[in-house]
Amino acid sequence: MSYCPRRRQGRTISAHESVLSVLRHGRDEFVRPQDDLFGHVNGGWLATAEIPADLTSIGVDVDLALLAERQTAAVLWDAAEAVASGRAPSGSIDQKLGDLFSSFMDEGAVEERGVGPIADELDAIAAVQDHGAFAYLLGSLQRQGVEGVVGLPVHTDDRHSERCIVYLTQGGLGLPDESFYRRADFAATREAYLAHITRMLQLLGRSAGAAEPEASCIVRLETRLAAGHWDNVATRDAVAAYNLRHFDELSGFAPNLDWAAWVAGLAAPAQAFSEVVVRQPSFLVCLSEALGSVSLSDWKSWLTWRTLHSAAPYLSSVFVEEHFAFYERILRGTGRTKNRWKRAVSLANMALGEAVGQVYIARHFPPQAKAQIDVIVRHLIEAFRQSIQELDWMSPDTRSRALDKLAAINRKIAYPAIWRDYSALRIDRADLMGNVRRAAAFEHDRQIAKAGWPVDRSEWLMNVQLVNATYNAGRNEICIPAAILGLPMFDPEADPADNYGGIGSVIGHELGHAFDDQGARYDATGNLHDWWTEQDRTGFQQRADQLIDQYNNFEPRALPGARVNGSLTVGENIADLGGISVALTAYELSVAGEPAPVVDGWTGRQRLFASYALAWRMKERLELQREYLARDPHAPPEFRANVVRNLDEFHEAFATRPGDGLWLNPEDRVHIWH
Repeated sequence: MSYCPRRRQGRTISAHESVLSVLRHGRDEFVRPQDDLFGHVNGGWLATAEIPADLTSIGVDVDLALLAERQTAAVLWDAAEAVASGRAPSGSIDQKLGDLFSSFMDEGAVEERGVGPIADELDAIAAVQDHGAFAYLLGSLQRQGVEGVVGLPVHTDDRHSERCIVYLTQGGLGLPDESFYRRADFAATREAYLAHITRMLQLLGRSAGAAEPEASCIVRLETRLAAGHWDNVATRDAVAAYNLRHFDELSGFAPNLDWAAWVAGLAAPAQAFSEVVVRQPSFLVCLSEALGSVSLSDWKSWLTWRTLHSAAPYLSSVFVEEHFAFYERILRGTGRTKNRWKRAVSLANMALGEAVGQVYIARHFPPQAKAQIDVIVRHLIEAFRQSIQELDWMSPDTRSRALDKLAAINRKIAYPAIWRDYSALRIDRADLMGNVRRAAAFEHDRQIAKAGWPVDRSEWLMNVQLVNATYNAGRNEICIPAAILGLPMFDPEADPADNYGGIGSVIGHELGHAFDDQGARYDATGNLHDWWTEQDRTGFQQRADQLIDQYNNFEPRALPGARVNGSLTVGENIADLGGISVALTAYELSVAGEPAPVVDGWTGRQRLFASYALAWRMKERLELQREYLARDPHAPPEFRANVVRNLDEFHEAFATRPGDGLWLNPEDRVHIWH
């Protein structure tokens, strides 16, 4: 549940620009806001914006991401210089950051080593003689960052939110999700995937005659696993996906996986797997059948491929380029790989994210900005409280529990009070692949160690230099990292209408996730617990279904004939609708009845709606749009902006009338939390 954490980058907004100037330079005056708010605010920009060759998309959050990327790179360069000059003691954060950065930037050394850094791993796979040894190695490699057949994130227990627990999730695929293995419109992608695996195996030294049959076996195995995956709508069902089991019960689902050997390979503490939550039990049955009927040789080929795939971005250029050719150029339409320093930034954020973030905050985020955001959040909470109080479809009992949940939401803004300790992680200037594997193992061990123990409510689950925002239902908390708190989302000098339409709607969106179709199943303490009366639950679902039907009819302007999946995107759509609704109320609370200035002929409300549409300014490659339509729980940005068609206040602000593009008859407007 998030504000679209897609990896977007593009033109950077300069420090002297204001929200107003960004709006002025991107409008299309030939498109009326009454017909298409997104097109009016962003149409001029969309007509001229070009996506750089190394990127899949550009837009507002891209500008913020690019700024954070450059600022992070400066942190790494400074650390590398500190190491080179002897100013970074061994084991210090500067030493770790500097040596990690240098190990990646030393392109000559990486080229010289070729595939050598994973030779021992490949030899270990080749030496496997039985399923027990295979399961052990599967766990050992998974601990070091090689994705296995089963994922194992550690989260709060959905039914006992005071503790952490391991979740076993479906896995084993190299394509974005199960739909890519079965849908006719992805047939060309499957052919390209087979060719990609074949080329990667040839780079390992397989002959052409051997590589293609081996690749075919790998794709057949993944296709078999994909047939056992739940689709992306079914996986959203929090109740169906909660299946608490004792470790000994896992063999009943998948007797052909040596669970004890797998856990031994993971090097997990004893308590970590005493109880687990199985997200998709039927997938474990499918996996076991595949383990029992597919030859060990084919499974070893699959694990070889997964190991090579995970390492490819850190090996010599032939592997990097082939990895890029499929996963970026074919799947997403990207023209060229990112500059090496940008890829080094991504590695540092993965391996030492909070260490980078601590320096980033000290350099770039003033305390007064956090204080302003705290005020906005307070107004948003109050706006949501008023909205819940005024709902005419909710009974007093359910309303009381909803208000309790709202009041209990933990708010994490900008940066954590306590930073992560990386003292146990060894970083070696001369060992890039070792750094990658050790960092993965370090994070795996940190996560697994939490299982079975009380939840640390102070822990941050994302980097502060990440342009994102989230709501976590099990913790009942919102998290707004510092990197998103910049122009044009937030400007300390801007008119309140600009800030409430931008960052206010984003934070309101995350608050809305507490009450979307899945978030509303969790109570104030983060437990999956039905706190609704039957009548209220029915009323809520009727409104959610109305929104599903509305979005099912939307066709992206760049992909005529394609349709949004209303069932897949309904959670985000509810949050979008709630976010802009409470942002509007919060804005009016902030001005306390004072008249808003008219700027460029626009009233305060009109500017708030325009700033909201500006927040969704983005342009994506067609390949990426097709992928997201298949699997992303977020609707395309144009529909996220134009959700305002459901707000009476939008129609009043722009004096819409029947026949306008965004006109909805009052009875067809969806009102859930407003």
